[in-house]
Amino acid sequence: MGDGCMEWLIFALLSAVSAAFVAIFGKIGIEDIDPTAATIVRAAIMFGVVFVVGLFTGRLPDISAIDMRTFSYILLSGVAGGLSWIFYFIALRMGKASMVAPIDRLSMVFTVVLAALILGEKVTRGIAVGTILMVIGAILVVLG
Repeated sequence: MGDGCMEWLIFALLSAVSAAFVAIFGKIGIEDIDPTAATIVRAAIMFGVVFVVGLFTGRLPDISAIDMRTFSYILLSGVAGGLSWIFYFIALRMGKASMVAPIDRLSMVFTVVLAALILGEKVTRGIAVGTILMVIGAILVVLG
């Protein structure tokens, strides 16, 4: 694999670091507010950030090229993401960030299973072992 093939890894790591701050800032931010209200504010801010990025990168016109099938899946993804945020903030309100985040990250395990079932992605021995280790790690953190 050349450097270009690993570009996704840089963005995936940046995503992971950003997600860690979601837990930390979110835990602090929801101390005195309803988790659903916090999610509404978070979604509005995220829309603003993404809109500005789209504006500066010249991607706003690309929205008009989205066909109905693609839009439907993006819509479903948005619904799933919104529900995920609400549930995440409720869990953060009730539990410790250091315990909620690892359980939330079990989404990786569900993604591997769903990618195999729905997308037909191959689950190699390494992927299977890594997925099992993620489950064990989450259990150890919670029992910890």
